Amino acid sequence: MAQSFISIKKFSEEPYSQILGYPKATNRQIKSRINELEKLKIKSILLTGPTTLGKLAILGKGYVGVVVLAKKGNKQVALKIRRTDSQRKDMKNESILLKLVNSVDVGPKMFAVSKNFLVMEYIEGEKISDWVNLLKGVGSAKKLKFTIKKILQDCYKLDRLGFDHGELSNVSKHVIVGKTKSTLIDFESSSTKRRPSNVTSITQAFFVGSGIARKTQKIYKNPPKEKIINALKQYKQEKSQENFEQLLKILKL
Repeated sequence: MAQSFISIKKFSEEPYSQILGYPKATNRQIKSRINELEKLKIKSILLTGPTTLGKLAILGKGYVGVVVLAKKGNKQVALKIRRTDSQRKDMKNESILLKLVNSVDVGPKMFAVSKNFLVMEYIEGEKISDWVNLLKGVGSAKKLKFTIKKILQDCYKLDRLGFDHGELSNVSKHVIVGKTKSTLIDFESSSTKRRPSNVTSITQAFFVGSGIARKTQKIYKNPPKEKIINALKQYKQEKSQENFEQLLKILKL
């Protein structure tokens, strides 16, 4: 696949326009969105990634938006494009939530926002489920433990902040393991109004549930589920540093 950035001016034409106005947009809407991108200093987009939209490769797709790799000046960034059928009227709320998690050093860094776009740090890496599938050989257990511990520490920071991610029971889509950093992504369903359950959700996904928990079990022997569930109950009662450290100890992290 030819890896070249395409000027945003070309996104007024098919097939590229379907990315800017997914799932459906008028020529006027597309034109308006291109103007919006120019104001954000987004020059071009590279069609690459594990997901497809029609025949075009993209980084990701959710019910709020489509994510692509773009260039802001000379810097590569992740660009989230609001879907035309999204129930969200703009990207402002998600940008506020992202800024909040950035304040405790979690998530991709937020760079800019407009009505239909969110510009953030591009983290090159694998979705955690794909990364776990590729883990082989000497040092696998150590790498896995290091990554899970880092993600749990991020979740603890969010719990302390009173911030609930909201979708961590489906861990495979919401954790990226990158070359330089591993982090939680996608805060479109997050809230500061719910009781946070980030540590609980991630622990259950990695150690208690099925799917990714089965894979982690093969790489390093997990403690008995009852022990984990008891430690989680204790943590839920009081989200203290002490209870969090105790949980890490039981998880052999």
